[in-house]
Parts: sequence; structure tokens; C-alpha cells
Amino acid sequence: MIVFRTSFRTAKYGIDAATCMGCQWRAFGTSYRQFAAKRAPKPKSVAPAPAPAPTPAEKASPSIPSPLEDAPRAYGKSLDEFVPKPLLRPIGIPYPPQPGQNSGIDTRSIKQRRDDFVDYNKHLARRKELTHKVASPYFREWSNMRFSKGKTFVAPPRIFKSQFSLYFPNLQGQTLLPDKLVKDTTPILAKKISVVTIFNTRWAENQTATFTSEKNNPQLHELLKSNEGIAQTVQINMEDNWMKAWLVRLFMPSLRKTMPKANWGRYFLVRRGFTQELQELIGLLNTKVGYTYVLDGECKIRWAGSGLSEGDEKEGLVKAVAQLVQEARKGPVSIPKPIIDAPKPNKKAAIPAV
Repeated sequence: MIVFRTSFRTAKYGIDAATCMGCQWRAFGTSYRQFAAKRAPKPKSVAPAPAPAPTPAEKASPSIPSPLEDAPRAYGKSLDEFVPKPLLRPIGIPYPPQPGQNSGIDTRSIKQRRDDFVDYNKHLARRKELTHKVASPYFREWSNMRFSKGKTFVAPPRIFKSQFSLYFPNLQGQTLLPDKLVKDTTPILAKKISVVTIFNTRWAENQTATFTSEKNNPQLHELLKSNEGIAQTVQINMEDNWMKAWLVRLFMPSLRKTMPKANWGRYFLVRRGFTQELQELIGLLNTKVGYTYVLDGECKIRWAGSGLSEGDEKEGLVKAVAQLVQEARKGPVSIPKPIIDAPKPNKKAAIPAV
């Protein structure tokens, strides 16, 4: 500490002062802070900006109960008993599909990803999705096969009306065409009556064959041949496992030999984008089971079947396609009669008695 030992007299007041430099600096700092606090301008109160009005897409849509609430799923509580019920209400997505949707590729910008990352509602939705994936037992879908061999629902007795029907989602996948390009399903399905089969395993493919194969349903193939250009069949092989998808691509040349060349562009290998939410909306609750759908020219689901064909479900499929073809042609369409094998003559009865 430095102290002035010599007194000095000011010319104006005539006061002797001997003060240490530390006290002088302490007094100066205190007075400066008080002066700055008095002179500091008060911040202006800014009114909070009003929240933007929600867009139609953000408005909460009323929750519609699913027609398959009681059906077994890959997650949730395991069921001890289940009997498939007829599908009495439409299934599908509530908006028309567009090419490019459900590609499985994240096209968001960095800013959009940052906004979604700090959005609490989207965070909860993502948490719920991850919880479903983690909580899903690996063998749950296989164990659900004990209920009617995996059948989720019974086909509806008649087609759904167009004004109440919902849409089939757009999917992207590689076809059997040699170009190996990823294509959308919507351009193939639009403006045509389509019988769509979805499967994941050979077991599921055999289940769809009980509905659509020429051996099991010759009436359907006669109807498709007589209305070529209006009605068609489309096969979708969904495979989220990259190793299995690689094997399917490896054997694509042999798959081409099993079907006409005109059908190569209507066989899709879908790798991504077919989320669990989309699957539930169209009633696909077990990926190990085959599903069959009938779509109109607007990609609306007018009829659906699951698992093995039972009872008169094959005849219902043929009637559904014939009715939609009739609507497209705006005229009556003849339904081929089922082929019944003629009884063989009894050789013993043909021999005259001696």
C-alpha cells in the first residue's frame, strides 16, 4: 500500500488530505458502478410474437378406431385366443398417394433436422416408435401364426363403396426389369384395376397364391385375360433385411423365368419406407403372413384378404374384380364360371351283364 506522508493544501478549500491509493481506487470503483446503474437505460418490454396458426396438416385429426383393434400384433400384450372377424370397415391411408412418398430417404435440410430435433411433440412420436421396436418380441409374429395360421381378418362379403374407401400407400422398390431402377408403385396402380399381393417369406407368398394363382383361382385369370389393359396383378416383396434383399436381387434372373415378361415391371422388391404405421393402416399386422388387396383406378382399397383363402373368399375376390371392371367399362361384365371336373364314367357299370 502506498501512502502519501506529506500533507498538501488545496488552493480552493484549504483542506489537508493524506489518503492511500487503494482507498482512492476503491471509492472510484464503487461510485462508478453506482453511476452506471443509475444511467443504464431500461430495456423496452417487447410483446411476445403470436404463435403461427396451425396448418391443415398440423391440425389434430379425430382419432378413428381401427377395425382391427382386437387383432394380434407384433407388440403389446400377447393374446391367448383370437378368431378372425370379417373386415366390415375400409382400411388404408386417408390421403391420395403420390410418387416419391415413403422412399425411406431423409430429404430434410439441416435446419429442418435441427427444428425437428428440438420439437418435443416429434420427439415423443419418435420415442413411441422406438419403444415399439424395442418392445417387440422377435418371435411374436411367428407365435401369432397359431391363430388360424396367421389370418388377421376374413375378407369382406362385398366391396367397399368408393366414397368411403381409403387409399393404398405409395411404395418404392426395384422391379424385375433389367434397368435395376427404383420405381414407384402409384404410376403402375393408377387408372387400372389391380390385384395386389404383399408377402415377405415363401410361406406368405404361398398364402397369397391360394387367392391369385392360376391353379387355385382359374376364374380370376380368365377374367384378367379377357380384360387385359384394364385389370392386372401386382406383387410386392417387402424385405427390410439387407441380407435377404441381396439374396432376392441375386436370384432375380431365375424369378424372371417364372413369369411372363409383361409382369416384370409389376414385381417390386421394397427395402425401406414401408413403416409399421403404414402397415397397420392397411391391415398388415403380421409381416410373416401374405395379404391380398383389390384396388380401383384411384388406388383405393375396395377389397382385402389375409392369410390362406377360406370358404368363398376366392369367389368374393373374383366378384370384386368383375364389379370394378364393370364400373371401369360402364357395362356388364361376364364372370367366368368355375371349372368343375366332369365325373369319370364307371367302367364296371359300362360292362353289360352276361
